[in-house]
Amino acid sequence: MNACELTASITAIANALAARLSDDEMNLLGTVLTQLGDTLVTIVTQRSICGQK
Repeated sequence: MNACELTASITAIANALAARLSDDEMNLLGTVLTQLGDTLVTIVTQRSICGQK
């Protein structure tokens, strides 16, 4: 999947979710996914610094 296909897929998922979720549910989901992304970056950075695989 190239970058354009990836961003188009993410946009389609966001639009599908927005059609089914309330504003509060979307806000919570966005916050949860942001935390997930931040945690994954923290883990990969820690692995890189400590030389773990």
